[in-house]
Amino acid sequence: MTNPDDEAIDRADSLVAAGDFPASRNAAYLNTASVCLTYSGAETATTKWFADLAEHGTSWFDEEAETAVFAGLHSAAAELFNVRPEDVAAGSSATELIASLAWGMAPSQNSNIVAVDVVFPSTVYPWMRVARHTGCEMKWVGGVDPVTDENVVAAIDDRTAVVAISHVEYRTGYRYDLARLAAAAHARGALLVVDASQSAGAVPIDVPSSGVDALITGSYKWLCGPFGAAVMVLDPELQSALEPGLVGFRSHRDMWDLEARRVEFAGDARRFEYSTMAYGCALGLAAAIEYLLDIGVDRIFEWNRDLADLLIVGLDALGAEVVSPRSGPDRTSIVAARFSGTDVDQLAVALDDAGVIASARMGVLRFSPHLYNERDDIARALDTLQRARARSG
Repeated sequence: MTNPDDEAIDRADSLVAAGDFPASRNAAYLNTASVCLTYSGAETATTKWFADLAEHGTSWFDEEAETAVFAGLHSAAAELFNVRPEDVAAGSSATELIASLAWGMAPSQNSNIVAVDVVFPSTVYPWMRVARHTGCEMKWVGGVDPVTDENVVAAIDDRTAVVAISHVEYRTGYRYDLARLAAAAHARGALLVVDASQSAGAVPIDVPSSGVDALITGSYKWLCGPFGAAVMVLDPELQSALEPGLVGFRSHRDMWDLEARRVEFAGDARRFEYSTMAYGCALGLAAAIEYLLDIGVDRIFEWNRDLADLLIVGLDALGAEVVSPRSGPDRTSIVAARFSGTDVDQLAVALDDAGVIASARMGVLRFSPHLYNERDDIARALDTLQRARARSG
C-alpha cells in the first residue's frame, strides 16, 4: 500500500469542477462499482438528443445522421483504449455485446471456456448459454478467494478456446494482469475476452499492448455515462472472421441498402452494431469518455488510489478485515471489508441513512471511490462506520 500522506491527496481540493457531478454534493457517494454518478455533460448530450428527436423527428435525425451517430463514440473509445475507431463497436449494454460475441465465436464440443467462479454473472452467462448449445465445457477456476492470475493461467490447456474474465472483480477489486493472461491464452491457441466494466475509466488500458482479443465495457460505472450504452473493442484479425450472434440492418456494410435476401457484413467491428437503440445514450457515453480523457485516466487512477489508501488505513483502525488487495498491480480503488460480529447489510443501511452510499456484496462491505470523491467523503464514511458499529455493539 502506498503511503497515504497529505501531500499525495492534497494535490488539489478536488479533481472535478463543482457542476460536473451535482449529486456528489448530496452524499458521500462511494458506490461507483455499482452505479456511477453521471457526468453532467453526458446527461446533457443524452437528453438533448431525445428532445431534438421529440421536436423534429427525422427532419433533423435523418439517414445521414443515423449512419454517423456512433462516430463520436468510436473516436472517443479508440483514444481511451489506444485502438482505431474502426476497431470499436457500439451497443446498448455490455451483456448484449458479450452475447453477440459469444455466439459469433461459439467454441466447439471438444473445447473449453475458462472462467472464474467469483465473477459477476453477466460476464459468463452468455458463454454458459453458448456452451450448452455447442457442448463446449465450462472450465471453472475457483475454490480460492481471490482467484489470481496464477490460478487462471494454470487452468488454460490445449482444449481452451476462450478465456472469459472480468478485468477487475466486482466484489474485491482484484485486477488481473491482462498481458500475462493474453500471452498464456495465445500460447495454447485460445482467445482472451475481457469485461472491463469495472475498470474502464478508472484504470489505464492499452488494448494492443495487452494482447486482449476483445474487450467490452458498459457505460454506467467508471466511465460516468448513462445506462443504455456500451462499447466493444475487437482485434482486427477477428473482425472479418466472426459473424455476430445478433444481426440487424446496421450489421450490413451499407445499412441503407435494404435488400432483405442477403447480408454482407461490415468489414470491421461495426458488424456487431446490429440495430437501432436509444442513440442519445451513445452520445452521452461519448461525452463522458471525452471528459475523462481531458482529465487523464492516469491521473484519475492515482487520485482514486490515494482515496482508497486513506480508506484502508481507517478501516484497519476500526478493526476491519480488508479483503481487497492493498498494494501491487492487482489493486484498484475498490475496497471491501468484513467486520467481525457485524452484519454488513445492516452497516450498508446505516451508512445510507447517514448519506454515505456503499454496497454490501457477498458478505463484504464494498466501497468504490472515483474521481468525484474527496478525502472528506472518506472521513465521513469512516466516522459513520465507527458510530454504527458502536450502536450495534
